[in-house]
Parts: sequence; structure tokens; C-alpha cells
Amino acid sequence: MTRVYLDYNATAPIRPEALAAATETMRLGGNPSSVHASGRAARAIVEAARDHVAALIGAPASTVVFTSGGTEANALAVESAVAAGSRRLLIGATEHDCVRATAEASAAIVEPWPVDASGVADLDWLEARLQAWSHVDGRPFAALMLANNETGVIQPVAEAAALLRAVDGWLHVDAVQAAGKIALDSRSIGADTLAIASHKIGGPTGSGALTFGPRAVLSRRMHGGGQERGRRGGTENLVGIAGFGAAAEAAFRDLSALEAQGAWRNAVAGRLSAQADVTVFGQDASRLPNTLCFAASGFSSELQVMALDLEGVMVSSGSACSSGKVKASHVLLAMGAGTLAGSALRVSGGWATTQAEWEQFADLWLAALARQQSRRRVSAA
Repeated sequence: MTRVYLDYNATAPIRPEALAAATETMRLGGNPSSVHASGRAARAIVEAARDHVAALIGAPASTVVFTSGGTEANALAVESAVAAGSRRLLIGATEHDCVRATAEASAAIVEPWPVDASGVADLDWLEARLQAWSHVDGRPFAALMLANNETGVIQPVAEAAALLRAVDGWLHVDAVQAAGKIALDSRSIGADTLAIASHKIGGPTGSGALTFGPRAVLSRRMHGGGQERGRRGGTENLVGIAGFGAAAEAAFRDLSALEAQGAWRNAVAGRLSAQADVTVFGQDASRLPNTLCFAASGFSSELQVMALDLEGVMVSSGSACSSGKVKASHVLLAMGAGTLAGSALRVSGGWATTQAEWEQFADLWLAALARQQSRRRVSAA
């Protein structure tokens, strides 16, 4: 059976360049904090990786802090804002669970920032909310992901940043899904802090990064020996960082090639819509070129995932961080999807995906739908 992997938004298969860099670094060894030759070689690997990650996200290398992944990077930003005096947090209604959970676990009040039916954040709401801001709530803080992990919808982060900047606020951007899929410049969009993760771009799991601008005040996430310029103690994950850097370099190189996925995705969406009664989420908004999220009423997400897996096609019903949990997607519910949320499927390609794989997915999904409809007719007879 030919295996077709279309779940890149969960984890991208490791790139050959990243695997080679991680393997070679594992052989090398060395502690980046040591001053002898082996330590200096390890330090050079970390700093080269920092340069590649910085280039991918359009940030000065000196502002890149390596973390254990996107979750820690997001947590560092949210917790730093609270430590700096933000007592009310405006959190996008479709943010990743790690941002929402970190905010809710903090001592601050969490206020959901609504989205429209396409999943785009309501900027009028944000402007009105900031105009009515009370000094007792401390410095305004808002979190808005650059691109949604389930729908691929791209948010107006530059516009949001301008509104926050006008009131000396802080905008945190979760760019975990956007990095490597669209051109990204943290400085031009005005993000005060921005998070990415290695495994979403074809690097090893367990490595991520946060970049910060001059208006962000980062607190120390982990105490220790002063690594990462004192912002995250503990010996660096040298192997993971090496692979992360190589993946970032390759992702930056391949940005234009990934744009082709948009045409393939649109062709599949058009075919499914022509042959079945499906709802495509976020289709009226700008989206990542690699992501398709849709639903067919009455065909549960779980059944779709299982049916396709039996045919060798791997997709998901939403965020991998929420898999196995019997609950509807908070992203789709915030968009007003209602019961359709229980029938949603997410298909996401990446650096090694081919047009033929998108087409094979469509063939097999339509066949699975036909079988499901046939079973319904038999049951109803």
C-alpha cells in the first residue's frame, strides 16, 4: 500500500538536511557553554542555527531565544507579559490551546477576542476594546496567531499590531503554522513577540524559538546557568537546534515551491464541492496554501480519518494537540460551524507533498463518502 501523508500541520516529516545536521551534531557532541575546542564547535552550530531561524522569520539573530518547542515559546511570551504587569489578556478565539491554557492558568483575566464566520479576528472589536481600556488592567496585551493550525486562515496581524502599538500595547504572534509556508517578517508585521517550532517545518521535535522586539520585556522562563542570554537556563538542545537550523534554511529556500500547493488544494476543494455537499472553512479569507479544512454533514470526523487511514492516507480531524479528545473544535465553534464541527477534516501538505497525493486523497475520500451514504440507505430501508 502506498502511504500518503497529508498531516503536515501536525508534524512535517523530517527534511534530509535536518536529519543530516542532527546526526552529524550527535556524533560531534560538546557543550556550547564549554570554552575548549569541542565547546566552541558546538557554540558555532547553535549560532549558525540561530542565524537561519532569524532569516526565516525576518528577525535579528540576537533576538532569537531557543526553546523546547512552540508551546514553551508561546508560554514565555504570555507569562512575560503578565510578569510585566498585564492583568487582562485579549486572546484570539481561535488561538492554539497552548496559548489559551497558559493565559487561563495565569493570574490575569482572559477576554476572548472574537472572529467572524471566516475565522478572521474582528479588528473593530479590538479597537473599541483598547479605546475603553482601564489603567487597572495594566499594559494591553493581545495574542493573535498568524495562521490558524486547523483552517489555515491568515490573520491581519500587522493591522492588529498597529492598534496595540498606538496604546503602548504588546502583540504576541503564534507563527508556528505560518513559518515556512508563507513569507514572514516579524519586524514588518510589528510583532512584539513571535513563536515558531522546528517540527512544523521539517526539523526535529523538541525545539522551537521565540523572537522579541524592543518593546517586549521577557522574564526568565527557566533558571540555571544563564544560557540563551539569561532568558532560558539549561544546556541547549544541541542536536535539536542543529536540525532546526537546517530545516529553517531549507524552508526559506523552498517558500516559492510551497505556493504551488495552493492551486492543488483549490482544485481538490473544487472537486469535492462539485461532487459532494461540503463546507470549506475559511474559503473566503486568505489561507495558507497547504491547508484544507472542510466538513460533510453526517460524516463524522472520526469515521473519515479511520476510513482514509485504512487506505493509507493520513489526515486529521483538527489540532494534533487535541486528538483523542471527544470534543468539537473550539476554532470551528468560534466561527459558528455548529454541528458541522463534528464532521470536520483537516488536510495539510508540505515540503515533500505532490499534486498526485492531493488527487489521491480526493479519490479515496469521495469513495469513502459513497460507502458511508450507501450504508445509510441500507440502514434506512
